[in-house]
Order: sequence, then structure tokens, then C-alpha cells
Amino acid sequence: MTLVRYQPWSMLDQLRKEMDRAFERNANESGSVVTSDWTPAVDIKETENAFVIVADIPGVDAKDIDVHMENGMLTIKGERESEKKEEREGYKRIERSYGSFYRRFTMPDTADADKIQAKSKNGVLEITIPKHEKVQPRKISVTE
Repeated sequence: MTLVRYQPWSMLDQLRKEMDRAFERNANESGSVVTSDWTPAVDIKETENAFVIVADIPGVDAKDIDVHMENGMLTIKGERESEKKEEREGYKRIERSYGSFYRRFTMPDTADADKIQAKSKNGVLEITIPKHEKVQPRKISVTE
């Protein structure tokens, strides 16, 4: 006999999510501005010499990713193409998101926009934004 964990609120939670999606879809159709169909998860870390952004974008080729920096804003955008949807007995389940994505990040003044590097491997995009070299303090001697 298999034990199944009873979660009484899971059906209500699923219903709430479906209602949210339905209302969101109707709001988007009524003229709201939609910036992306899905949003990739990102990690942002700061090291001594750089800022590093790591984004999960499985199924997106490197040639389909656009990364650019303008006026202190780093923009990442691209698109993941939809695969064939499968239907059986009237039921369908599509959990992976498809379509365009768009993320923007404000960069601090210490970021060196001229030396940004981006690479994509195995569905993970890594963007390295070096910091400007620190200006070393200079001792100024005072004479009489």
C-alpha cells in the first residue's frame, strides 16, 4: 500500500494560480504593455574586481540572446521557441515557458561598460562586468 500525503490546500492554491493567470492574460489583452512572456532566474554576485550575472536560459541558443549596455542599464533579451504541444483525452499540461524574455539591470558607476563579457554554455548565460580600476589614494605633503 502506498501512502499519499494529503495536502488540502493544494487544489485551492492551483485554482488561485489559474485565476491569476486568467486575469493577467485578460489585462494584457486589454492594452497593457507586456515586456516578456517569461522571466529567466538570475543570480547576481559581486567580487572584488567584477559583477557577475548568471541567468538560467535553457533551450535558448547563444545567437538568439541579445545583451547590451546603454546609459548604465544592462539589458538581456531573447526568445525560446515553442515545441509541439501534446494533447491526450482532452488533457494537456505545459509547464515550461516559451516566448520572449527581457531583463534589465541598473549598473553602478563602478562598472566598466567597455569590458563586459558574456558567454552561454549548457543553458546558462554568464555575464561578467569588470569594475573600473580603483584610483589609489595619493599622499600630499604639506610644506611650510
